[in-house]
Amino acid sequence: MKRIILLLTISLSIFSVSAQNYKNIKNLLVFNKFEEAKTDFDKAITNTKFAGNAEAYILKTAIYAGLSMADKNKNTATGNKLAEDAAEAFKKYKEMDPEMSLVNDPIYQNGPVNLYSNFYSSGYEDYSKNNWAEGYKKLKNAVEMSDILIGLKLINSAVDTNVLILAGITAEKSENKDDAAKYYSRLADAKVAGEGFESIYRYLVSYYFGKKDMATFEKYKKLGSELFPASEYFSYDKVDFAVGLAEGFTNKTKALEEVLATDPNNYKANQIMGELLYDTLNSDKEGAVLPANADELEKQMVSSFKKAAAVKPNFEIPYLYIGDHFINKAATTNDARAAHVNDMKARTKPGTMASKEDIAKRDLLDKKYGEELEQAREPYVSAASILAARAKAENGLEIRDKEQYKKAINYLAEIFAYKRIQSKGKPADIAKYSAEEKKWNDLYDTINDIPTLKKGH
Repeated sequence: MKRIILLLTISLSIFSVSAQNYKNIKNLLVFNKFEEAKTDFDKAITNTKFAGNAEAYILKTAIYAGLSMADKNKNTATGNKLAEDAAEAFKKYKEMDPEMSLVNDPIYQNGPVNLYSNFYSSGYEDYSKNNWAEGYKKLKNAVEMSDILIGLKLINSAVDTNVLILAGITAEKSENKDDAAKYYSRLADAKVAGEGFESIYRYLVSYYFGKKDMATFEKYKKLGSELFPASEYFSYDKVDFAVGLAEGFTNKTKALEEVLATDPNNYKANQIMGELLYDTLNSDKEGAVLPANADELEKQMVSSFKKAAAVKPNFEIPYLYIGDHFINKAATTNDARAAHVNDMKARTKPGTMASKEDIAKRDLLDKKYGEELEQAREPYVSAASILAARAKAENGLEIRDKEQYKKAINYLAEIFAYKRIQSKGKPADIAKYSAEEKKWNDLYDTINDIPTLKKGH
């Protein structure tokens, strides 16, 4: 019995000493004697009983964080190390006391307050010097401390705008894109607005489009539009972002295919897809060559323009693109025809027949030229029909529309002229194609009589 009492007495004595140590060290903090408090704490923490209590770690937090903000330590390597040690101690304290019951003590409150101040000021210094990664590391901690202080009502605001924007910027600049979205989302969800804040909504719109999260993309696009009504950025749709964010032909077409996979009748996506393919197949860049899969791309281009035309049946542009493409192909073939004829003449002696091979190649090129012209015919007829109806309905056409109308009609007259020439020995066909050629030539002569409307009439 005596032994048990003796052990209990020793145990209570050790506890009493530990408790007294907390009190004595804490009292030093009342008078801001951080150096002395650290010396005493560093000795006391070697005692397992002292170190086994959650209070030891909130006490260390208060000491080390306070020292980190001393003038001689602020924004120095020493101050940064003290802050990191304080943050580690605070993490340990929260694990041992999840309710953080001791943080309501005014002395211990200074621990998270000073930690927040250190991480914020030191992080801001890095931000000012473009030290993005270091700044982000500190400002990330500042956000965590800010949230705790808001929870304790030590920061009188639901959102700490300053620390969140800095954390977001440094996260973005240091390639921590997901974290940047997290901080910016908190600001956007609080509808933070004003000068300098439009960029966070732009970031979120772009970020969630890239993540293919269309619901959140639309959410922040709508918010941005409401808060920054003068900005054109938030009027762009998913097709604009698909093309604008992707680099190069392959990535752009892939992005458009992803839009069309969920929205196959999207007019803009089909039209822009057609235009991308058209530009690739009809490149005017010096030295440009047709891609190896040109035939496949041509089919995709025609399909895209036809889908666009089906959505907007009174819009002539898709048809004009198709017609122009086949006219360009025909022009290339015509150059090859002319070159072959000249070469054939140069190699054939006067008074002799050209070789069977040369004649066969000539006939093949003639046939190819006619087929390509024919593929332009139907699209141009559709475009001309739409423009004729518009001229009648609106009592005129804009200058650009009149020029497109002329172009379509002129090519239609040429197409039927070639058909007529190729119909030698077929009187019925000659008569039919002559009539068509005359019809389009006569119509061409009337275009100048169509009133010219001002743009946006």
